[in-house]
Amino acid sequence: MTSILFAGDPHGNFEPINSAAAGKPDAIILLGDYDLELPLHEAVKPTIDAGVPIWWIHGNHDSDRERWHDNLFNSGLREFSLHGRVVEIAGIRIAGLGGIFREEIWHPKLLHGQPVFRSPEELAALTSVTGAPGAVREGIPIRHRTSIFWSDYERLWDQSADILVLHDAPESHRHGFPELGDLAKAMGVRLIVHGHHHEAYTGRTAGNIEVMGVNRETVVGLPGGC
Repeated sequence: MTSILFAGDPHGNFEPINSAAAGKPDAIILLGDYDLELPLHEAVKPTIDAGVPIWWIHGNHDSDRERWHDNLFNSGLREFSLHGRVVEIAGIRIAGLGGIFREEIWHPKLLHGQPVFRSPEELAALTSVTGAPGAVREGIPIRHRTSIFWSDYERLWDQSADILVLHDAPESHRHGFPELGDLAKAMGVRLIVHGHHHEAYTGRTAGNIEVMGVNRETVVGLPGGC
């Protein structure tokens, strides 16, 4: 029987993740907001040593500080990001979309849902002209390495998956976005798992897709029937 675990926002506490690895799950998927004072692969070294694969998406706080950003995106687990792609893990197709909607980039509830910048490349072109202050990575201000761009969303739309992992929430949460439920429906997803709001709950999207919100510093398994 497949055993995939999902870890809610650690915010610096990796003990629940490393403890869960003792049960030898098929994989642990991290939902963002790590507050990393050391590289991710070091923070979850007991899990790696136990032979448990770690996959992850980024959260909004992972660009709050340069060292937090670099300890995630430049870590030894950088190739295990699920963001913007579908990966088969223990026989289940899992897609990932990290980050959050921000009004400077794309906020579906503003400007009639139209993005300000459709892609990181569009933002990078402006950044290079204006010389935006502050830290820059891959041509864009570090803050927006954790923003959702239309291009991230569009890239997933025509792919298929069984589970969609998100940092931000779909419309099942009171602060969520129907656009994320729409994405899951287009992909044929049967379950959405998200973090960000530090709230454990189950719900459904308008398209009747099951949703599981995961609390911070908490590790949970797949709900029954998935």
